[in-house]
Amino acid sequence: MKLLFILLFGTILLSSCGKERSIHIKAINAATGQPYAGLEYRVASSRTASNGEKYRTEASGVLDANGEAVVTLKQKKGRTYSVRVVEPANTCYNKEITQYFDSPYDVDGTFTFEFAPCAYLKLHVHNINCIDNNDEIKFRRLWISGGETNDFLVQTGCFQYDGDYFSLPAGNYKYEWQVTKNGVTNNYESSFQLNENQYFDFNLDY
Repeated sequence: MKLLFILLFGTILLSSCGKERSIHIKAINAATGQPYAGLEYRVASSRTASNGEKYRTEASGVLDANGEAVVTLKQKKGRTYSVRVVEPANTCYNKEITQYFDSPYDVDGTFTFEFAPCAYLKLHVHNINCIDNNDEIKFRRLWISGGETNDFLVQTGCFQYDGDYFSLPAGNYKYEWQVTKNGVTNNYESSFQLNENQYFDFNLDY
């Protein structure tokens, strides 16, 4: 009987302590590929109680010069664990600002966060050699640094456009466009780089 009690007590003790787990947190500047140092991070857990969801901070700190941190904690059953990195100022992009244990973001215990600062772009599109209303242009912008693509926009006739500056993530970009005039179609592309807080005008004359 005494032995049974000891075994039962030990089982309860082990289950209450949970399993020890080490996680690796990383933050990257998506525009440059460089680490984001000095950002605050927080590891939290939650559980459902009779009076609602209960949250608890398990660990917190600041990412080192390599934009990284390693946290070791005991993961208990019945609790949901999340990792968050506080985004830096002047951010125009973040990838999954809150990530969860045992989710697709949990890659062998590593949680990678991506941010990108803002830049500013103004687009000008001019049909400078218009033939007639059958002229057509298809164009789109690609953010190479972030792997982002967009659908083609289509305009016809003697199209003229001068936009305003708008914010977007810094990094490497490319415009692709296809022009059809007098039944002949030609394809073009142009690449450029936007740095943090840079204002840039892109002219698409066709």
